[in-house]
This record gives sequence, C-alpha cells and structure tokens, in this order.
Amino acid sequence: MTTIMIVTMIALLLLGFPMMVPLIAAAIIGFYMMFNGFGQMDTLIQQMMAGIRPASLIAVPMFILAADIMTRGQSANRLIAMVMSFIGHIKGGLAVSTAASCTLFGAVSGSTQATVVAVGSPLRPKMLKAGYSDSFTLALIINASDIAFLIPPSIGMIIYGVVSGTSIGELFIAGIGPGLLILLMFSAYCITYAIVKDVPTEAKANWRERGVAVQKALWPLGFPVIIVGGIYGGIFSPTEAAAACVLYAVLLEFVVFRSLKMADIYTIAKSTGLITAVVFILVAVGNSFSWIISFAQIPQTILEAVGVNDAGPTGVLIAICISFFIACMFVDPIVVILVLTPIFAPAIAATGLDPVLVGILITLQVAIGSATPPFGCDIFTAIAIFKRPYWEVIKGTPPFIFMLILAAALLIMFPQIALFLRDLAFR
Repeated sequence: MTTIMIVTMIALLLLGFPMMVPLIAAAIIGFYMMFNGFGQMDTLIQQMMAGIRPASLIAVPMFILAADIMTRGQSANRLIAMVMSFIGHIKGGLAVSTAASCTLFGAVSGSTQATVVAVGSPLRPKMLKAGYSDSFTLALIINASDIAFLIPPSIGMIIYGVVSGTSIGELFIAGIGPGLLILLMFSAYCITYAIVKDVPTEAKANWRERGVAVQKALWPLGFPVIIVGGIYGGIFSPTEAAAACVLYAVLLEFVVFRSLKMADIYTIAKSTGLITAVVFILVAVGNSFSWIISFAQIPQTILEAVGVNDAGPTGVLIAICISFFIACMFVDPIVVILVLTPIFAPAIAATGLDPVLVGILITLQVAIGSATPPFGCDIFTAIAIFKRPYWEVIKGTPPFIFMLILAAALLIMFPQIALFLRDLAFR
C-alpha cells in the first residue's frame, strides 16, 4: 500500500498537478485498500473537516489579511525608512537594513512571501544602485524574508501548533531568539561582503531625520507590541491577537495614513480569500492523508526501519531537521508540516523532547527549504516579482543556507536560544 501511495503522489506531481491533488489521491487509495472499498468514505471526509475545525486556525486568514493590508499601504515603507536612517550609512548598512526590515516586517505579517514583496520591491533597486550584485541582493531578500517564519506571528507555527497540539503562544515567544540570531548572522555576512567588495556607503542621516523616521514608524511598530505584548501579558490569545492586528491595520492604512480607500477592500479581500482557500484546502487534505498513514502504522514502520526511535533526543532532532529541510526543497511548507509532523510524533514523545523546541526547529527547516533550490517557494516568488531568471535568483543562496543550517545546529546544541524567553514568559 505504501509503495502505491508514494508512486501515485510522485506521478501526479511530475504531471504538474497542484500538491493537494496528489495528497488526496494517495489518501483515497490508502483508504480504499485498508477498508476494501468506499463503503466508509464518510470517515475520510470527517478527517478532512476535523483538520480545519480547530479554532486556532482562525488566526491564519486574519494574519494574511493584516499582511495584505500593510503590504498595499505605508507600514512597510515606514519601517524600512526608520531602519535605514540608523544603519544605512555604515559599511554594508543598506544590506543590513534590508535584513532588519525583513525581520521587522515579518513581525507584523508572518508571511515570507509578503515580506519578499513588501521589502524587496523598494530595497532591491537601492541595493543594485549602491553596487551590490543582483545575485547577492536576491539571495539576501529571499533568505532574510524567511525570518518571518520565526518571528511572531508565524503561519507555519500556527499550523504546527494545531497539528501537534502545542501552545501557539509559546511557539511565538520561542521564535524570537532564533530569529534575532539569524538576523545577527546575516548582518555580519553583509558587512563582510561590503568590505570585501568595497561597496560604497549611504549618506548618514542626521538626528532630526532619524527622529522623523522613528515618529513615522511608531504606528507600524504597534503590531509587534500587540502580538508579543498582548500574548505575553495575557491580554490576547494568538487568535485574538490576529483579530486585533486586522483592526489595527485597517485603522492605520484607511484612517490614520489614508493610503488605502474603500474601493481597495474588494481587491484585498479577494486576495486574502484566495490565499486562505489554498491554505485551508491543504490543511484539510493533509489531515486526511496524515490520518491514513497513521492508521496504517506507516510512520512507526519508517522510523523503526531507519532506527530513529533508538537514536536518542539529539538523533531525533537531527533526523527531523534533515527530513523537513529536504522535503521543503520540493513541496509546499504547509504540506510538509502536515505530513511529517505526525510521522515524527511517536519518536518525539518517546524521547521526551520539548514540543516547543521541536516546533522551532521544524519552522526553521521549513524556512530554509522555502529558499533552497530546486523548488523552494520563495525562489519562485522572487522570480515572479523581480522578473529575474531562475539561476540568477539561486546563485547567491549557498552562504545564507549555510548560516541557516548553522543556526539549526546551534539550536540543537543550545536549546535555550529558543526556550529562554518561553520559560521567562510561561514558566
């Protein structure tokens, strides 16, 4: 049965079908073979509905909507201008500003692809004009945008939390440390690159200009305060924080900044609806597929065959990192989380690993895979947005991928990088 399911999925993927089709086809084949027909097909439908029933998933469309509003409005540009005013003049400052802007926008959007668009569109021309190569610029944008997967809010963390039953609030707080670590590593590389390539610096802003930039960015900086402060302070649940973000985004862009008009609501709602539909279909189909393979004891068989259950906590973490990293090079990150998390659940429970630490590592691997050839989704977002050839987009990615892998190794060796703030907030 397992062989037939795998062959079916590979064949459909090679034929160009979207990921939801191979998943549901494999689930239906597995269901038919296990129950000798379609007499109990309603069970499969029930599992699909169960996948999208958790209340925590309500946060996903709301964060997507808030990100869409901010991307079309002024919030992203104001955050970028503030960062540039303080560090744009140092060696490599423009590149560091790009990485920092991706981190800040990730803290208000939770979406890597929204970050590529919001930050990459205004900063890529500036970096090219300053003397940075296009391959370095594109690699920096797509990899720094992946910090949005770690800095709360993170759609990937919400999906993992729903699948694994882990506290989404704890995951959000735990992602801050690793996100800042990656920003620091990227910044050091950007400065080194600028020194080696002798990239000219930007004009230094005076304190008056910095004050104006900070003043303009104060409103957008309210987003991380609402999300992190609200959850940490016990004011909001993650779902309530998402609703508050939408309200805040509407007030900012429609009332305070007046950058959007009522006529834009239809376009924004349509875009959010399309993205949300894709996400929820993947979640529903992925849950039914996970139920089939769990019912058939496939995860346990695979883990026993490769000896993961006997590898100990560190071995399990390494196996998780490798599996998620490779899978996200080929498949949509949400699907990977939905399919692989249940497979590793028995080994995680058996070794007593902290599910929050596991969730952060999985989220990091998903972020790495999203920007890694051959099929990382952020690569194709950059190709579509910047109209550049595939090879040019991926040419500069190896140093960034190496740093991300190093960050994962550091997390395995020093779990408190992720767990310190979690323990401070929730223990």
